Amino acid sequence: MIARVCILTTGILLMLLSVSFVGAQPNRKISIACIGASITYGAGLADRETQSYPAQLQNLLGDRYSVTNYGVNSTTLLRQGDYPYWSTKAYASALASNPDIVFIDLGGNDSKLVNRVHAGALEQDGRDLVQSFRALPSHPRVVLLLPIVSFVADTTAIWDAAIVKTIIPHLRNVAFDAGCEVLDMHPLLLTQSAHMPDKIHPDEVGAALMAKRLHAFLTQDNDDRFDIFKTLKPEHLQSFYGYACSEFAMEGHPCKIVQPKRAAKHHPWIWRARFWGHEPQTDIALLERGFHVVYCDVAELFGNAEAVRRWNVFYDRLTKNGLYPKAVLEGMSRGAVYCYNWAAANPEKVIFVYVDNPVLDLKSWPGSQRTKTERPEWEIFKKDFGLVSDEAALAFQGSPIDKVSLIVNGHYPLLHVCGDADRDVPMIENTIPFEQKVKALHGDITVIHKPGFAHHPHSLPDPTPIVYFVMAAWQAYR
Repeated sequence: MIARVCILTTGILLMLLSVSFVGAQPNRKISIACIGASITYGAGLADRETQSYPAQLQNLLGDRYSVTNYGVNSTTLLRQGDYPYWSTKAYASALASNPDIVFIDLGGNDSKLVNRVHAGALEQDGRDLVQSFRALPSHPRVVLLLPIVSFVADTTAIWDAAIVKTIIPHLRNVAFDAGCEVLDMHPLLLTQSAHMPDKIHPDEVGAALMAKRLHAFLTQDNDDRFDIFKTLKPEHLQSFYGYACSEFAMEGHPCKIVQPKRAAKHHPWIWRARFWGHEPQTDIALLERGFHVVYCDVAELFGNAEAVRRWNVFYDRLTKNGLYPKAVLEGMSRGAVYCYNWAAANPEKVIFVYVDNPVLDLKSWPGSQRTKTERPEWEIFKKDFGLVSDEAALAFQGSPIDKVSLIVNGHYPLLHVCGDADRDVPMIENTIPFEQKVKALHGDITVIHKPGFAHHPHSLPDPTPIVYFVMAAWQAYR
């Protein structure tokens, strides 16, 4: 997470103006300007007029929209770049078109060595480009697209490490400072190298994936009037990967709420149980889809009664201020204990549980049934639950694996993502027996296996499979 503080009032106001402008003329086509370089232009495609992602987006959106491709090969966001987009006729034409929505897909060429030496200017140039469109009479909705993956090995060319470590963080800062929307396209083609024949540009299928993502983004059901920060006044506002994050204390304990750029209808949310900001790709993907992301620190209470009580207080505060009455829970490693113990106590408040390499038996971790080794957390666990001896701890029956019947009775689906080679939290002591118990009681559980993976890294590089399950569960409550 990049901590940057700014005032977002102007950006939010302009966004609301954009919404009212588009909605005020229902019989008029909504004009979309696609700003970008060769990927936007459609370089390498047999027929870019029909196969580029702007062209395919037009087909998906239909006659109510007019999508124009303003892509120019090799251009940069940087004014000091080797071919600045600023100097192109396409940029002048895009401004003159007075669009309602603008997608800005620049940054890939800025990762070239010749350009990234000027990377310090990316944020100012990015803010200026966003503002140049917002200043138009149409006050368009502006969306930054983070660059897609590059599979090129040449570190002087369009290099993915520079995209991930330099370009994308700068663009996220632009999105936060300007208060504009941001869409992470980078994971979209991470597993689709076959559809990037020259390792940089997507083929027709890859372009279709991009178009489908933009279509889903534009057509999702939002509630643009909802702003949780109107009632839960931010005490300390920071950036969470380009999104506004309020940090505050509740009963002296750290809490966080990350606000989407546009809240989805009914105001869904995902509750990160532990390890804030670690492998955040699922959280970011859900923010793009209008979910809030929240956190209430209960480390290190291992899901005991006090942890459940604190979460109850936090839950009440969130739902009284407009978030949906049922939560999506997300727990990595020991975070699963917090999720499942709270869910077992509050079955009516849960939509879905996603856990990752989860601790489900505290006798397995921080205890160790397999190696009998001691971890420092073992004594903390004993203290948290008032267990006076190792013998009492080894007889403990308060882990999620002991509460499967309560969990299944909640009738919410469960997703586990597990590394099969995890030695820290072995599947054979945790997810495998847990899954067997859930299925024996006819519960709904899916396990995604990562063959050969250890405890780290958590999650999936492309979170699409996880997001799919979350969204499917959410759809059931819309």
